[in-house]
Amino acid sequence: MIWIELFFERGLKANVVFTATDADVIKTYVKMGTGVGIIASMAFNEEEDKDLISIPANHLFDSGTTYMGFRRGTYLRSHLFEFINMFAPHLTKKIVAKACATKSKKDLDKVFESIKLIRR
Repeated sequence: MIWIELFFERGLKANVVFTATDADVIKTYVKMGTGVGIIASMAFNEEEDKDLISIPANHLFDSGTTYMGFRRGTYLRSHLFEFINMFAPHLTKKIVAKACATKSKKDLDKVFESIKLIRR
């Protein structure tokens, strides 16, 4: 719970009622009046979440890394490559195929070591 540590570092007390990893669960409890929720900006949709107010706090938190996973040996159809590329344009079909061909975490890390992540 890195974000709680940020509160303590700033001398603030966090009254945590519960934690959840799913943004929809957090938004549901906020809508029920439980308090304030902290979610990724990409989980907030202005159309769907009209009854919530979004206050950007990206200046308060370090950026995180999102992982996309699939079972090793799975045949990835072209639409899956397109989805991966929409989500992460820097991951080309060639890079993904190279990652799929690795046999160990160490080899996988080597595939991605020269790729600069896009921070948003």
